[in-house]
Amino acid sequence: MRVISQLTLALSLAFFLSACGPKEDIDPTTDWSVEEFYLVARAELDDGNYLTAIEYYETLESRFPFGKYATQAQIDVAYAYFKFEEPDSAITALDRFIKLHPRHPAVDYAYYLKGLVNFERGGTILDIISERDLSEFDKDLLLRAYNDFQLLVQRFPGSKYATDARKRMIYLRNELARADYNVASYYATREAWIAVAGRTRFILENYQGSVVIKSTLELQLKAYQELGLDELARDTQRIIDLNYGDKS
Repeated sequence: MRVISQLTLALSLAFFLSACGPKEDIDPTTDWSVEEFYLVARAELDDGNYLTAIEYYETLESRFPFGKYATQAQIDVAYAYFKFEEPDSAITALDRFIKLHPRHPAVDYAYYLKGLVNFERGGTILDIISERDLSEFDKDLLLRAYNDFQLLVQRFPGSKYATDARKRMIYLRNELARADYNVASYYATREAWIAVAGRTRFILENYQGSVVIKSTLELQLKAYQELGLDELARDTQRIIDLNYGDKS
């Protein structure tokens, strides 16, 4: 009986303490309208509080899944993810927006933002390229960014984002050409002349007008000479003389 009494006392004390303890936090957004949700989320986004904005946008869409505010939240949250340096989440949100709203007035912006997200990730690759084995360099993110901008320009040539997209495509085209040229140069240091010839041919076929064309032709000429491909070497020399004259 004494043990039961002690147990009863302990349970009673626990109940008393829990009853006197702090109440559970009440969600201050419980009674918010969709307009209030959107305005607060947008304010957090504008203030640079990206994680808070993401939480508000996602809660808004879960509570109010239809209507203009939910649709706008879908693209705004993608930008918030982009600024919060969560590129995969940003791309997922943008792909979803494009799939759900292919004729929305802001769909051109969605394509443009996709390009920006991959462009920034490509920039990270360019920053570290010198520290890597160039023969293993992966251009995938740069190509993705280029293709995103190209899709925007092709589908929405009159978009207000098209001009900037074209400028970024030129930059990316040059960087892609440089990347392949660096790989070809790497192979040259290893005297892998067949690989050099193949890579320089790829550059000339795919990146005409880029900043490395002259250097690529000169490297191709060297490769053909080393391989004893005299006719191809003469053809390359003629192209160099025709386009660059005494500057070759």
